[in-house]
This record gives sequence, structure tokens and C-alpha cells, in this order.
Amino acid sequence: MNNKTFRVLAINPGATSTKNGIFANETCIAESTIRHDYQELAACGSIKNQKRLRTELVLKFVKEAGVELASLDAVVGRGGIIKPLESGTYAINDKMLADLSIEPATIHASSLAGIIAREIGDSLGIPSYIVDPVTVDELCPQARLTGIKGIERQTIFHALNSKAVARRVCKEIGRKYEESRLVVAHMGGGVSVGAHLEGRVVDVNTAAAGEGPFSPERSGGVPLFPIIEMCYSGTYSKAEMMDLVVKKSGMQMHIGTTDLRKAEAMIADGDSYAALVVETMAYMVAKEIGAMCAVLSGRVDGIILTGGLAYSTLFTNYIKARVERLATVYMCPGEDELLALAEGALAVLRKETAVKEY
Repeated sequence: MNNKTFRVLAINPGATSTKNGIFANETCIAESTIRHDYQELAACGSIKNQKRLRTELVLKFVKEAGVELASLDAVVGRGGIIKPLESGTYAINDKMLADLSIEPATIHASSLAGIIAREIGDSLGIPSYIVDPVTVDELCPQARLTGIKGIERQTIFHALNSKAVARRVCKEIGRKYEESRLVVAHMGGGVSVGAHLEGRVVDVNTAAAGEGPFSPERSGGVPLFPIIEMCYSGTYSKAEMMDLVVKKSGMQMHIGTTDLRKAEAMIADGDSYAALVVETMAYMVAKEIGAMCAVLSGRVDGIILTGGLAYSTLFTNYIKARVERLATVYMCPGEDELLALAEGALAVLRKETAVKEY
């Protein structure tokens, strides 16, 4: 067993923040969430042009943490919207760097993670990686085909956290992830529920494409005919329809908030419609879990509830009441993505798994 202490810098950019962590093996020795001023980001002109600003702030974080750059063994970044690939830890090679620099990757700040990680890694002569990007695609053929020829399902989901919590639960219960059958429900601003079969996510709803349960801000699956009518009504542009499905529907459209804590307060004050909306959202998550249990032929080693909504006892109790007879339910609230990134890098540094080439 490798007893060396490895130091890893993990970088996770979001739309208005950059989260950073420095790890000594699995222990986080420094962590920061850098909040970016909207006007400062807008002045960059594009997400791609934010690289210099964010890189300088990441390096400032490392310096203020009192960590010598020369002590780092690797830099790991959140994967952006790149081509579909299998789960794993990938070296940031020139091809990936090129793909992170063009659309569709450049529409989201997560693409900057790989670019910044590669730049810092190269300057220090150490490896740079990404781990389980949102485009992890391990669908079985039956999950890919649809009823309209020429339209196939592809996955964009919370792969990083879903895979990480699955591995952690397996470790806790003495199983190998690669030999387990699990259903993982990541529940946040979007909800993705995946069937994990022997280390591969063979089916999962793509929340950003309008599949699965509705969430605090996304529509989930809705009847197609009314959507088609809306598209041709002349009232909405294509961009407005996309925003409606991904950002402006779900719980907030019903009761005016994306915050489940506020929804619970409304319920406590006697708002019966808020109660119906929250219970229905949980009902839909439970129904999707049931569907993924069917994907696994009903043989399920565990159901994992994770993401921000998993902190809510009210919400998770609704779900557990419907699914706990299917398999043991494990609670992993929140999403520790910095640790998940570090774990992916550490597995390669320790030679527990092979690094993959993009």
C-alpha cells in the first residue's frame, strides 16, 4: 500500500464563483469559495476570457493558504461539457484543451477548470486531470434508443457526485462499487436519478433536457403536445423555451421559490398548494427511482439520496416512504465535489486506477 501523502489542488468553477481545495490525501487542508463580482466577469466579455482572472485568484488562494506550489503533486479540475466519455480520471491532453476552448464547453464556466488546471500543472511540471465530467455516458443500448428515429438519448448529469457517493457507500457497507447494483438520486437545482450497474451508469435521466422529475427550477418530463403548442404559439422564442425548461419552471414556477427551506416554511404556515408541490416533486423522484430499480431487474443493493435537497427530512421522508421496501436507503446529503475531484486524482497518483486518455 502506498503510504505517501499526496497534495492535490482541486478547482471547481461555477457561474459566479470558483471553489478551491487543497488536499493532503483525503484531508482538506485549505478550502475557499471565491465569489466573483458580476460586473467584473461581464467585463471579461466571455467565459473563456475569464481564465486569467480566475487563475490569478486560484493562485492567490494557494499563497494565502500558506501552501508552496512546489509541494503539489497534481492539479484536478471539474470537467466541462466535452464529448461523451466513460467514467474515470482523464489527463488533460491537447485534444481536451482544444475541446474545452470551443462550444459547447465554453457556454459554462466549468470548462475553465480543465484549462486552468492544465496551465498550473504545466507551470509546475506536475500532472493535471479532470474527473467524471457531466458528459459521462455509459448508457446501455436500450436506454439510448427513442421512439423517434434519429433522436438518441445522451447523458448530461451529476456524474461526479453520483459516482463519488456510490463509491463511499460501497466502502462503508463492505462492497466493491464495480460489483454493486445501486440507484443514486442526486437532488439539487436539477434532479438526476441513475442506475449504477457494476460501476457503470447504464441509465439516467438528463434533467437539463427535460427528462425525469421536476425540480426546484427545471420542468422535468411534461406532455409533449402542450409544449409543441407553446413553441408554435409565437409567444416564446427558442431561447425563452429553453430557459423555461431548464431555469424557470419546476417548484419556483408553482410557488415562487427555488429554496426548499422557504417552501417548508410556507407549508408550516398552512399553504396547502406548496405542500402539494413539494410532495409531488418527491413523488416524481420516487417514481424515477422505481424505474431505475426496474432497469436493475429489481435486484438493488442500495438506494442513495444525495444533493442539497437530501438535507430536507420532510422531502426525503416522502421519498423513503415509497421506495424503502425496494432496497436500503442511504443518506448522503450535499455534494462534496472538491473531495470527489481529489479522490479521482489520488486514485491515479496511488496507481489504484489507470489514468485515461481523452
